[in-house]
Amino acid sequence: MKTWLPCLLVLAVWSRPLHTAKAQSQNANTTVIFATGFEKSEGYDDQLILVGQNGWMNFGSGGNGLVTNFFDGLGQQAFIGLTGPTNSADTFSLLRPFNFVADTTHQPIVKFSVLMSITESSSTNRDDFRWSVYNLAQQRLFSLDFDGVTHGVNYALDDGAGFFSTGVGFTNLVIYELAITMNFTRNLWSASLNNLPVVNSKPISTRFDTVLNLADIDAVWSIRTPGQAGDNYLLFDEYVVTAEALPSIPPTLEAVQRLAAGQFLLKLHGELGLKYAIDASSDLVHWTEIKTLHATDGTADFLDNAATNFTSQFYRARQIP
Repeated sequence: MKTWLPCLLVLAVWSRPLHTAKAQSQNANTTVIFATGFEKSEGYDDQLILVGQNGWMNFGSGGNGLVTNFFDGLGQQAFIGLTGPTNSADTFSLLRPFNFVADTTHQPIVKFSVLMSITESSSTNRDDFRWSVYNLAQQRLFSLDFDGVTHGVNYALDDGAGFFSTGVGFTNLVIYELAITMNFTRNLWSASLNNLPVVNSKPISTRFDTVLNLADIDAVWSIRTPGQAGDNYLLFDEYVVTAEALPSIPPTLEAVQRLAAGQFLLKLHGELGLKYAIDASSDLVHWTEIKTLHATDGTADFLDNAATNFTSQFYRARQIP
């Protein structure tokens, strides 16, 4: 059983049975770049398409709009898909430009979070949905793809090498919290799905001449066969983009497993080249540093042999100089 908790200080906890501790975080100076819940109180009309409301725009054509309580208790949600495009274009994007230049000295970390769910197509035409990040020059920096056929999660950078599997899958009709965190000082991004790391410490741009800023984060309907779109669709809600005064992308600890002999195996997900301390506690009040890890490639494993002495233990990770 695996437990994931993301934050600046990330806790993983084991016991018999396994429990989860609430993550802690440092107080950070946070600026909301853009946030919406697509509610009537914000001026969204569910009788109209999303394009044209509150600054939402489109590239290409296709179905889009608003629905109510598809996410129970969360009011209105936006969607893209369902109705095929009016032309043969193989992509259709919804975007809300916010044209943001990160303050790499004081607020270098930018986080995008959204609740999302993908439906199944009623036909054999099953298309992909993506989140794509663009800069002010309208260059695509990177994308996270949800494959409608394999139900795998893939990513692509701006190097032209195509999409690569993250090794993580998704299930239709399940609501996921997607978080994409970018460090504009170090040109790195990571992503998690329901707190499960899916992409770790990849370059925002692979090109030396690309300007690192943020114009929009697009919901994309990628139609596999032009002219033969499926009727699946992407629902999304609680769309939030913030800038944060953090030194790096917050680390995440994966509680991998407790071994038969009683040791506990952890995996750290952080930024490549940085150092992290692993702290342990039995009460969430008193903490002891038990290990220092160097995330050379962005990850590092740690086997806590001392776990054999405890029936319950909490862990957290924090970046150190």
